[in-house]
Amino acid sequence: MREKSGPYSNSGMNPEPDEGWWASVLADEDAIISEKADANLRNNQSNSSAGSTNWENVKSIFLRDEVIVLDVYGYNRGGLLVRGEGIQGFVPVSHLLDLPTDTDEDERQEQLAKYEGRSLSLKVIECEPASERVVLSERAAQAGEGKRKQLFESLKTGLHTTGLVTNVTDFGVFVDLGGVEGLVHVSELSWGRVEQPAALFVIGQPVEVMVLQVNESTARIALSIKRLTENPWDALQENHKKGDIVSAEVTAIQRFGVFARLPEGIEGLIHISSISEYFGHSDAAKLFKQGQSVTVKILHIDAERRRLGLGLVSEDERKLE
Repeated sequence: MREKSGPYSNSGMNPEPDEGWWASVLADEDAIISEKADANLRNNQSNSSAGSTNWENVKSIFLRDEVIVLDVYGYNRGGLLVRGEGIQGFVPVSHLLDLPTDTDEDERQEQLAKYEGRSLSLKVIECEPASERVVLSERAAQAGEGKRKQLFESLKTGLHTTGLVTNVTDFGVFVDLGGVEGLVHVSELSWGRVEQPAALFVIGQPVEVMVLQVNESTARIALSIKRLTENPWDALQENHKKGDIVSAEVTAIQRFGVFARLPEGIEGLIHISSISEYFGHSDAAKLFKQGQSVTVKILHIDAERRRLGLGLVSEDERKLE
């Protein structure tokens, strides 16, 4: 890990997550829980004969950052079901070391089935007695015992470091930093618009990230990828003003308008009202296609909120250019 000077924010101060960042994370937490551990919860409820969980012991294992050995006794599409004396839990696919990440669903199930009856060295990475949820990681166990606290102490705001993508969701990308996971929220993946993180990232991919916030008590680490590069909105404000006529490339067509990218890499919205006024109707899908070059006028620039409004240019306006 290393610290670098760099573009932390528009003001040059230490980076802060965008407005509503943590609110988005909290809103998505149910999805995270469901994705990682619902199968484990259902299994605990239907397999009470396997023995109850000793929650005090599990919390102690988690707090001491111990590596424990558990037996695999089942699997589902999301990962492995494991247990030992006084503990049952779930190991997500993304936290297994030897499972290929480029397999289809059927191949993955075949690979997971081969784990049954094996013993794995694991670390507890989530322990929630209220939800009867224990999530474990084979990947985290590779860091050794007692490393989590050291990692949290080394993860300072503004630090640049590298990690491996462990999960890709609609709301962001999880990155293993050597024994602890951080989240790059979708708003921190790129200065541009990102609709599908899965189109940009795959499990197992190495990535460089910037640490935005660290909270050891909640095990939340906020990361950013976009802040490793200069903010293109700064260049946009320097190069352009309201009323400028510029060329752009159509990147997406939506029911409410068309997105077009300027040379600086910033996408702006040509609202459906501008399209209707220009063409006399608003069927954007018939009027535009991705990759098409268009001439637009800058209607407004809001760098703070990262909003760029664009309008179509009339023939008279082009002659005046």
